[in-house]
Amino acid sequence: MQISHCKEALSDVWGRFNNSIIVRGEGSYIFDDQGNQFLDFTSGIGVTATGHCHPQIVGAVKAQASQLLFGQMNCMLPEVTLRYATALRAKTPSSIETFFFSNSGAEAVEGAIKLARMATGRPNVIAFEGGFHGRTAMTMALTSSKKVYREGFQPLPAGVFFSPFPNSFYYGWSREETVRFCLAQLERLLQTQSSADETAAFIIEPVLGEGGFVPAPAEFLLGLREICDRTGVLLIVDEIQSGFGRSGEMWAHEHCGISPDILTMAKGIASGLPMSAIGASHELMSRWVPGAHGGTYGGGSAISMAAALATLEVIEDEQLIENARVIGSKLKQHLEAIVPKYSGTADVRGHGLMVGVELISDGKPDKQTAIRIQADCLKSKLLLLICGTGGNVLRWLPPLNVSEQEIDIACKIFESAIEGRVG
Repeated sequence: MQISHCKEALSDVWGRFNNSIIVRGEGSYIFDDQGNQFLDFTSGIGVTATGHCHPQIVGAVKAQASQLLFGQMNCMLPEVTLRYATALRAKTPSSIETFFFSNSGAEAVEGAIKLARMATGRPNVIAFEGGFHGRTAMTMALTSSKKVYREGFQPLPAGVFFSPFPNSFYYGWSREETVRFCLAQLERLLQTQSSADETAAFIIEPVLGEGGFVPAPAEFLLGLREICDRTGVLLIVDEIQSGFGRSGEMWAHEHCGISPDILTMAKGIASGLPMSAIGASHELMSRWVPGAHGGTYGGGSAISMAAALATLEVIEDEQLIENARVIGSKLKQHLEAIVPKYSGTADVRGHGLMVGVELISDGKPDKQTAIRIQADCLKSKLLLLICGTGGNVLRWLPPLNVSEQEIDIACKIFESAIEGRVG
C-alpha cells in the first residue's frame, strides 16, 4: 500500500495547509517522502522549541526509555518527575512553587480553573476577548479567538464572562486610551455581571496566540494584578504558547513585571512530547483536596519528563532565550522593512520569536492575501501559520535556536510572496 493512500484513515477535522508526508526533521527543517526540504517556521505551533530532533533531547529520551517508560503518579513517584519539578521551580516566578503535570494545554487550563474554583469557593471566571485556551468543553467556553472553535458545540459550560483585550491596533486608539478603556470595562463587568465575590479568576494570555499574536501592554497586566490583589480574584496567566523562552524571556509576563497566582504551561515544555503543567504556590495548591483532580498519564510519562528536563538544559546551555531576543529583534526589523510593499495596512508585532504580521485592506481583515502569501511561501518550501480572528495574521514561530541565516532565507521568501512573485 502506498503511504499516501493512508490519508483516508485520518479524520478530515484537522485543518491542514500542507499535505506533504513528512518523514524526518532536523533543526529548523523537515523533509518529505519525496526528498523535499522545508524550512519549518511553525514549530508545530510552538512545540518543537529546540528544533526538530535536537540531539540532547533525543539522547535523553533514548536513555530514559531503557530505565522507565511510565510510572502512574497515584501509585509511585518517578524519580525523573521529581528532578524535573525541582528544575522547573528554579525557572518560574517566586509565586510559583509547586506543580501538577498533565498532557496538553487544554488539560492544564481545565485543571487551573478547577483549582481556582476550589481554592476561592467562587464559581465564575473572566476571560478576555480573542483568547484561545483549548478545545475541551470548559476551555472552549473560555475561548473567543474564532467562532469555529465554539460553533456547533453550544451550550458550553456556564460561569464564563468576557472582557475586552487591550488590542490598540484593532481599536485604532493609542496604547494609553486602549488600556484605560479595557480596565474600565473590566471594572464595569465586575459591577454588572460577575461580582468579585463570585469571580474565582481572570485568565489571560500575555500574548494572544490564536487571537493574533497581540502582546498585552504592561500597564494592563499591572492593572489586572492590582484588581486581583484588591479583590481576591486569582490571576491565571496562560503561557502555553508564549512560555519557555519564546518571547525573549523565560515567560512573556516577565516583560510586564507581574506575578501570576496560577501559571499554565505546555507546547515548548518538552520539545515535541505531549506534556503540560499547572504551577501555583504551596499555599494555593494545598487548597486542592487530595483526589479532587488527577489523570492517568499526567506526571507519569517518564519519557516526557526526560525530554522536558533536557529542554530546560538546552535552553540554558545554548542561551536560547537570548537567541530568541536577538534573532527575534532582527526578524521584526526584516518584516518591518518588507511590509510597506503590501498595498494595504500591516502591523508587525510580538516579542522574541513570537511575531505576527496583520494585514488590513480597505479597513477590513485581508484574509485572502494572508492565505495567498502562506500558499506562495509553501511553494518555496517555507511553512508559516495563519491566526487572528479575521484569519489575516501571518505568524512566525521558528525554533528558539533558529539561525540568522535561516531568518534571512525565510524573509526573502516572504518578501517575494508579498510582491506576488512566488509561484
